Amino acid sequence: MEPKLITLTATVLMGFTSLTAQLKPNIVYILADDLGYGDLSCYGQKRFQTPNIDKLASKGMLFTQHYAGCTVCAPSRSSLMTGQTSGHTPIRGNMSWEPEGQYPIAAETYTIAEMLKEAGYVTGAFGKWGLGSPGSEGDPNNQGFDEFYGYNCQSLAHNYYPGHLWDNQTKIILKGNSGDQFGEYAPEMIHQRALQFIEKNKDKPFFLFYPNTIPHAELLLPEENMKEFRGKFLPEKVFKGAEPGSSNFRNGPYGTQPESHAAFAAMVVLLDRQVGEVVAKLKELGLEKNTIVIFTSDNGPHLEGGADPDYFDSNGPLKGYKRDLYEGGIRVPMIACWPDKIAAGSKSDHVSAFWDVMPTVAELAGIKAPEKIDGISFLPTLLEKSGQKLHTSLYWEFHEQKGRQAVRMGDWKLVRYNVSIPEKITTELYNLKSDLGEEDDVAAKNPKIVSEMLGIMKNSRIPSDVFEFGLETINK
Repeated sequence: MEPKLITLTATVLMGFTSLTAQLKPNIVYILADDLGYGDLSCYGQKRFQTPNIDKLASKGMLFTQHYAGCTVCAPSRSSLMTGQTSGHTPIRGNMSWEPEGQYPIAAETYTIAEMLKEAGYVTGAFGKWGLGSPGSEGDPNNQGFDEFYGYNCQSLAHNYYPGHLWDNQTKIILKGNSGDQFGEYAPEMIHQRALQFIEKNKDKPFFLFYPNTIPHAELLLPEENMKEFRGKFLPEKVFKGAEPGSSNFRNGPYGTQPESHAAFAAMVVLLDRQVGEVVAKLKELGLEKNTIVIFTSDNGPHLEGGADPDYFDSNGPLKGYKRDLYEGGIRVPMIACWPDKIAAGSKSDHVSAFWDVMPTVAELAGIKAPEKIDGISFLPTLLEKSGQKLHTSLYWEFHEQKGRQAVRMGDWKLVRYNVSIPEKITTELYNLKSDLGEEDDVAAKNPKIVSEMLGIMKNSRIPSDVFEFGLETINK
């Protein structure tokens, strides 16, 4: 073969390979922290507006029956990363790991990031991790992420002006936050790195996992963000927390906030702006039509650090908050946008959960999902195609506050509290179709359904050597 022909052939092949890579859709998954079902104006929030997220919904699909993996941070994220319910996923509670971080995912755990990396994606995580301390087998760099920037430890992520963040394995000291200074706002620093990741990898298929810390307590943010909302949400709620000079300042406990209502509204609006800037960056780079953007929350609204979910109606029509297994603790907003693929302004009541994300993105990437997972791809729903498979049941468990479990089977919802104290177990049954607010317990009237669902509950979990009901702490 002539040299010129060889060169031409190589060039054509390289171009074909590049085109094939670009045909794989980029995947952007934005995970808000403790954002309630009713905290977005497109889901009914009246006290403030979220125009950018609303626009995302108007251009894509809004889900009304999507569920988090659990009702607190670490197990919910573990469910997302592994495609498993909280009865199977390796991390089932918020357990601290000294000197910094949470109990690590095991080395053999297979994550979404590892799956997509093997499929040719560049992978990046920006925000809060909480699934393994720096350098451990659960470290994001050891679980499939090429790049990580943010908080490794979810306890330290309680502080928005922290002493340090992690850039992969490098501990970045934030000198602007030394002593009593409030000079470097971590959510904005993390946000800029997420935008840089998009810019840097615009010519490759990428998976951007953006576990934003907002609006988790503490409720602190710069004055430039606060001033617009000050005095608009009266009477204000005062929260007295850790302050400069105290031994626990910037070490997990929440900081003082005398204007908690204004701060909460400002934080959700800041989150909305950041979502808008991610979408704008994709459009600027010509990536919008080849990128699916999914926005959701890791569990229901919190009550800490001055938060006042009742004032804002943060759980909308739902009962319960973060740490509950009632709908308000686990049903979350989810919006998916993919121009020209997902119908604009569409809405779905398809019942789905975090463990469905792994098989969905596998199908998006044209690869096979792992076999031993609990999830079902909801891509047919996104594309409004036939053949959508349905769950026969969904299961959750929570390992704090004496243990809690829940099962959903069709419109029936079974909730058990105090599971670690047999003589105090409560068993409640609700019909979500007629009683979305879970106000009318009909367990006594439906013993056969209760018995069937208790059987599902029993068979929906495998024992864990570490995470069992009633166990809230662990010594390393």
